[in-house]
Amino acid sequence: MLVLALRSVRQRPGRFLATLLSAFLGAAIVMAFNSLHDTAGAPGVDAVSSETLRTAAGVVGGYGTLLVFFAVASALTVNVRQRAAELELLRCSGATPGQIRRMVVGEAVAVALVGTAAAVLPALLGGRLLVALFQDTGQVAASVDHSFGPVALSSGVGVTLVASAGAALLALRRVTRGRRRTARRRSWPAWAALAAGAVAASSTFAFSATDEMLMAFPAQGAILLSVGFALMAPRLLNGVLGRLALGGASGWLAVRNLRRRAGELSGILMALILFTAVSTATLTMQAVESDEVAASGMVKSVDAKNLETLNYTVVGIIVVFVCVMLVNSLYAATTYRGREFGQQRLAGATPGQVLGVVGVEALVLTVVGLLFGTLAALAGIVPFTVVRSDAVLPGQLAGVWAAVATVGAAATVGTSLFTTRRVLRTPAVRAVGAGA
Repeated sequence: MLVLALRSVRQRPGRFLATLLSAFLGAAIVMAFNSLHDTAGAPGVDAVSSETLRTAAGVVGGYGTLLVFFAVASALTVNVRQRAAELELLRCSGATPGQIRRMVVGEAVAVALVGTAAAVLPALLGGRLLVALFQDTGQVAASVDHSFGPVALSSGVGVTLVASAGAALLALRRVTRGRRRTARRRSWPAWAALAAGAVAASSTFAFSATDEMLMAFPAQGAILLSVGFALMAPRLLNGVLGRLALGGASGWLAVRNLRRRAGELSGILMALILFTAVSTATLTMQAVESDEVAASGMVKSVDAKNLETLNYTVVGIIVVFVCVMLVNSLYAATTYRGREFGQQRLAGATPGQVLGVVGVEALVLTVVGLLFGTLAALAGIVPFTVVRSDAVLPGQLAGVWAAVATVGAAATVGTSLFTTRRVLRTPAVRAVGAGA
């Protein structure tokens, strides 16, 4: 089966492009930040610089590991779902479930190895830029030279391979097992994450306005709540669709398609919820903190500067990863609908009407993701703002949310319409015949 996996990757590399891009970006980010561990451990590095570098590597490296898993899992889930008929044919031909698992995992590992190898040079350059960034802000001594060594390489290879293999197994289980059993298993982790998020966010009131740990608990609360909502993505989407009444043929057909494909779209909705919650909460709370420090006339400490840099860096990484996840998943999922679009056109629908339906689908998906992501973010923002500034909703929230919503909507709606337009270039008869 491993030979079959390598042959599959060589024969049809295009189907693994989304997975390759996710593994490449993930390995580059993980290696770039873990190279800060190599740099901190180099001879002659002072204690303050070493602590700053290790803190950044630990915090962002942890987020990077999670994001690698989510990104690769999202791409592989779409890949495996589109190959359901092929995998079923292998099973009917005599392949055992274990052999099919080894083939899918072998494909994922092979693609991850290629992506990791290609990411070494970008990771090296990225690590140097990170050290220069910390030096420009005075958090790392100018005499410190960047080092790219065994910690960066081993973490990049290990994290990417393990995440890819685990994501491949998860994707295969999602496709081969019943939706009802999967939904039942997901409910416990989702409710646990929601409960933990609520406790973490409410713990904010136990701190004073000047406490250095004030931002940690509301941020963790927003993240945990967003994870809980993300795990409940199919259920949340179906719940909103059950109460949504859209007029016209395009609206009716869009709601029907979304209900039918709720499980397939869960990865996209998860990415939107996480992106909205983490970005909105982190940027808003950091803006409130910076404005309060400026208003008091105080000078930021080294720890405060470290936290600010980490916050902006984490948000930047999340934006990049979420955009990649959305574009990859939407591109693959929309391309796979070529036969469906061809049937609609043969039934009398114009290309403009097909685009209209897809546009409404993407808009509904965006609104649902923004809604629950915003609720998770507010659960952290409100307690933090009340304690830090005696207000309830900060004035910085509107601008931050508008920027986050614009990026999320542009990635979701833009990718859906662009890909649909490309798919519609294929004649309807050929599209239906190719998907048969």
